[in-house]
Formats: sequence, structure tokens, C-alpha cells
Amino acid sequence: MARAPAAKTSLRKVAIEAQRSRDLSVEKPTAQDGHVATKVTVTAFCAAEEYDMVHVDKILSLLGRDKDPYGIGLFPQVLHAQIAVESSIHDNDGGTQEKGDIFIFPSGTVVAWAIPHSMVSRLVTQTLRPAAIKFHPKELEEEDLEFIEDSKRGNSSIKGDTIIIGTKMRSSQPDGDAMESERAMEQDRIRDTVLAKVAFSSGLARSTKIAVLERMLRNYFDSTKTWVKMLARGGRLPRTRSPILAQTGQLLDLRAQLNLYSELTDSLPDLFWDSRSELGLEGYYDHVGRALDTNIRVKVLNEKMNYAQDIADVLREALGERLGVRLEWIIIILIAVEIGFNILHEFRYIQDKHAEKLAERFAEESLDGSK
Repeated sequence: MARAPAAKTSLRKVAIEAQRSRDLSVEKPTAQDGHVATKVTVTAFCAAEEYDMVHVDKILSLLGRDKDPYGIGLFPQVLHAQIAVESSIHDNDGGTQEKGDIFIFPSGTVVAWAIPHSMVSRLVTQTLRPAAIKFHPKELEEEDLEFIEDSKRGNSSIKGDTIIIGTKMRSSQPDGDAMESERAMEQDRIRDTVLAKVAFSSGLARSTKIAVLERMLRNYFDSTKTWVKMLARGGRLPRTRSPILAQTGQLLDLRAQLNLYSELTDSLPDLFWDSRSELGLEGYYDHVGRALDTNIRVKVLNEKMNYAQDIADVLREALGERLGVRLEWIIIILIAVEIGFNILHEFRYIQDKHAEKLAERFAEESLDGSK
């Protein structure tokens, strides 16, 4: 069965428009030594309502993927793995190939850094599908941005449609063996870079999840549009309550996904609470949220859901009134039938009385004639 094409309402477009409204003079990031920095794609997919992270861990273990190679220790809030970008997702020949990073979140979202689109798509739609809870291929949402790594910057940021990852090594006094100290500093630099990617990935995953809910809410409005127009024309609603109750349940599920069962409305996900403040991960996450207007989109979603709830209430009331009118007519008909039976009973009673009188009169006349 062919997979429905992923939505391409790119984060790039959202980010550009949002950033332009704030700063019309965004500087294009360039590398040092006069060379323009090479931009690579970071792609976010949301293909399920959530992932069973234990199952995801087992799948990647069976495939021999390099899980949490730098010991960031954020499982099960996020699972980090590296993949050789030139190999198939099912192959296990790492060698000296370049590796890309993937971050898998319980919210059903996968964020891939510097991994070809075909590999990420296969990972999401095939490899991780057994771990997906409520896999929704028809609402598969795909978003992308670009990123560069700048070895001259110590911090990271997002400018327009480009994430800039600062990979500058933290300054530290050598202690003991200089080579060992340098190796430790390099490990710290890589870990800090991965944590920065986690922060940006979390923000991208949040935006992509919101995009899925936005699409599902649009589909909900499309499904109720016929009934709204029917009411506007004074038409009749379905005779049964099942379709409207099903639509109401769908709306409640959407609202729960936005406000109850996820961190979409939280100002800061739990995974950042224990992070070192000097890394500024909270700031990176917040920066992505501001660039992509996620807080505004959550607010707009809730307002639209309030409107959708109003529609559902009106539909239920209209259907309830119709059912009430039907019940009233049923009661009226039953009363009319009962009255009819009573009239018929009275009519037969009168007929029987009349027949008895005629019989008595006939009997009297027969007696008088015999005398």
C-alpha cells in the first residue's frame, strides 16, 4: 500500500516569515577564512501519536545502531543514535563514513541531522513503525531547516531558516597529561554539541507535532463543514447521534493530545531541568519556539478548538432538540392511539347496551304476543 505523501509545510517557510517580521537585516552565517559555511538539512518527521521508547531501543539494538555514543543519558525522554549516512538503514557497515545524528522523541517525532531524506523516511515509515502507537501515515508531517557548524562560535543560535551550531572547544587548563586533557576536552565539545542539537531538536519536534494537530484540526473542520452548512440552510441533521458523538470524541482527543498527553504547552520540557545552565539549552529551545511561533500556534490551536467545541455543542443541541421533538410526537401519537382505543371501547359498550335493550324489548313483545 503506497504511503501518503508527507506534508511539506516547511519550517523553513515559517521560520523565514517569522524572522523577517522581527529582523529584516539577518546576517547570513559564513565560515572563517573567506569560505561560505556548508549548509546541511535537519529534518523532523512526526508519524505517530507516540513511540514506545523501550521498543525503539530494542529495534535500534537489533540493527546495531550506535545508541547514545557520547553518554548524554537522556533516555527515555529522547534517544540519540548515529547512522552512517552512506549506508542503508538496515546495513551495519559503519567504517569511516560520515555519521548523521537522529533524535527520537516519545511524542512520535524523529529529528535527523545531516541524514539523507530517503534514509530518514525509511527509518520512520518502516524501521520504527512497530514501535509506533497510533501510526498515522495520512497525517505524516515532515518539516525541515538548514544548519551549519561553526568552529569559531562557542554558542549556538538560529537565524531565519538556518540553525548555527557553535562547536568551539571550551577553554580549560590542562591537567596532567596534555594529550589526555585534550582528548577529554574534545569529548566535552562533542557532548555539548550533541546537547545543543537535542535542544534544537526538541523545539523542532514540538513544532512538527503541533503541525500534525493543526492538520488534524483542519480535517475535523472539513468533516463538520457539511453539517454546519446544513444547519445554515435549515436542513436536517443525521437521524442518529453516533456520527456527532464520534466527532465530539475526536475533538476531545485532539484537545487532550495538545494539552494533557504531551509537553506541547509546557514552557520547558523535563529533559532540560537537570542540564548545566552554562550550556544554555533552555535558551536554544526557547529560541526555536520564538522563531517558529510555537507558543502562538498553540494558543491559536486552543482558540480554534474552542470554536470547534462550540460547533459540537450546537450540533448536539440541534440533534437533542430534534430527538426531543420526535419523542414529543411519539408521545402525542401514543396518547391519540390510547384515546382511539377508549373511544372504540366506549362505542362497543354502547352498542352492547343497545343490543341488550333490543333483546329485552323483543323478549317482552314475544311474551305479550303469546298471552
